[in-house]
Amino acid sequence: MTRTTKQRLLDSGTALLLKHGYSGLGIQAVLTATDTPKGSFSHHFKDKKDLALQVIDRYMREVHAGLDACLGDTERLPLERLRRFFEMTQEQYQNEGYMGCLLGGLGQELSGVSEVFRRKIEVCLSQMADRMAACLNEALRRGDIRADADVGLMASLLCNCWEVPRFAAGCSEMPRRWTRCSTSTSVRQSPSDVVTEAPSRNSCRGDRGLGDTAAGTGSAASPQSQRVRAARALEDHERASART
Repeated sequence: MTRTTKQRLLDSGTALLLKHGYSGLGIQAVLTATDTPKGSFSHHFKDKKDLALQVIDRYMREVHAGLDACLGDTERLPLERLRRFFEMTQEQYQNEGYMGCLLGGLGQELSGVSEVFRRKIEVCLSQMADRMAACLNEALRRGDIRADADVGLMASLLCNCWEVPRFAAGCSEMPRRWTRCSTSTSVRQSPSDVVTEAPSRNSCRGDRGLGDTAAGTGSAASPQSQRVRAARALEDHERASART
């Protein structure tokens, strides 16, 4: 299938963003890679920021298409649908190769300096978490997870454990870390495991919260430490559940 000029520009912009980051993204490099005149670029994008924002939009359309396919599969139980989404994502990385951290890389680079990108990435993560929460709420109504489970917290934790590793410096290790984190978040071979491991409204709070500052330092926790703390919080919860 012949790709349009805009699709080719988005493809090139995505690859360059993943490789060099936003600050290293040059319009001329995009034009050279796609053999496109500058006038054609200006027809589709206002500037470099507009290109990057549209790259994020396209990425999110793909994410939501995956969520549609998995969470909308009513032939599966709610927890099976959610688990299938993570499995499908992992399979995609294995088949196509892990290209890099789009939301994670842009978030790490720009969230502290650009309100536009910070808000954009927050909205993207919130939309994913909301859709996961709706699926978890269905599981809650069915009795597939504990009655005191906080589905909003669970969804945010799942989303963070999926996205936060992408902020870590060692992104080349992301597939292995993602597997560990997704396993820790109760999306397991048997969906019924969530019944005994789902975070309750009183768990995963305090100094283990994803949005809290680093314990005792008063400064924001690094993305890597957030990932470690999230995993530890879940492990602590699993141990407590096992004892009961």
